[in-house]
Parts: sequence; C-alpha cells; structure tokens
Amino acid sequence: MLDLGAGSGRLTAELARAAGRVAAVELDARLAASLRGRWENVEVIEGDASAVELPSEPFRVVANLPFDGATAILRHLLDDPRVPLVRADLVVEWGVAVKRSLPWPSTFNDVAWGAWYAVSLARRLPRGCFEPRPTVDAGVLVFTRRARPLVPVALAMQYRRFVAQGFRRGRGRGEALPRDLDAHQWAELFLSRARSSGARARS
Repeated sequence: MLDLGAGSGRLTAELARAAGRVAAVELDARLAASLRGRWENVEVIEGDASAVELPSEPFRVVANLPFDGATAILRHLLDDPRVPLVRADLVVEWGVAVKRSLPWPSTFNDVAWGAWYAVSLARRLPRGCFEPRPTVDAGVLVFTRRARPLVPVALAMQYRRFVAQGFRRGRGRGEALPRDLDAHQWAELFLSRARSSGARARS
C-alpha cells in the first residue's frame, strides 16, 4: 500500500492497521521525520509524490492528494500502464473528481488512462471534514485496473500518440469532436485503424 503525501500520518495510521506493508511518501523533511518509527510495517520515504520510484510488484494507493499537485501525481501513477498499480483511492478537489469521473467531455489524459483503468467517483467529502479546512469540497476518485484492457499494454505508446494526434487535429467535416468520444470509443477507433494498417501491409 502506498500513501502519497502522508503529512501528519492520520491516513498512514489507518493503512498501517489494515495493510501488511505501507510506504508513506512525504516531501516535508520535518513531517517525514515525525513519521519514522511510529509503525513497524511502514517505510517512510522523504520525496516528491509525483516523482517517487513506484513499486515493481502489484500495489494499491490510498492517499489524500495535495489539491495543487494532483494532476502531476495522477500522471506519475497512470501514464505508464506497465506500472503494476492495481487500484488507487484518491482524495482530490471536488471539481477534479467530477471532471475525471465523467466520460464526456473527455480529455487526452482521460482517454489515455481509460484504456487501462476504470474510473469512478465514490463519494463527496465536505470541506468541513478537513483540518485545516480548504476552500472547496473534495471527492474520492477511484481508479481500478481493468481485468481486460481496452488496448494491449504493448501498444501503449502507439495508442497515446494516436490520441494526442486526434486531440491536436480536432475534427474533420462530419466527424465528432475528440472530447465527444470516451475511452472505449477511442480504443475501438485505434484498434480498427491498427487492423486496417496491418491488412494493408500484408496485401
């Protein structure tokens, strides 16, 4: 289990009771020092959650992400489907939680991540639940690795390039806007083009 942005350790303490092994990542040296030695099954890592080395074996993440750094951390976790992330339960700003959980309008990141992860919005957390109290509510955003990916991991780089080109190009006459297509539709379009290219190459 990975706790990103462990802070004072409130969440870390709960994870230590529930999980066999926990890695708590905290950038602030003073806070990281205060976490060390408090739990036998917790390894404290002083570092940036958006750049820390991720486990090479299957792992889960439960974390209260800093609102201003959430996207960078999401990219670190989700951009490369070879990373063996099984599930991530993440507290993020409410607006981010809603944006990421809706299938439309899609963004490049939503489409790219959606090929390997299903996303859902588990619950809303009023700002009064937090101390210190933020200016906005939060939500629990859940990413779960798909049992059957929409695109094979071996084609990840090609798929990301395909989606990036699609979003840059926009739409042609009579075509849907890139943001109007969800991850399933983008994956189907990519695989259809890949099959067509393969057939032309063999002919």
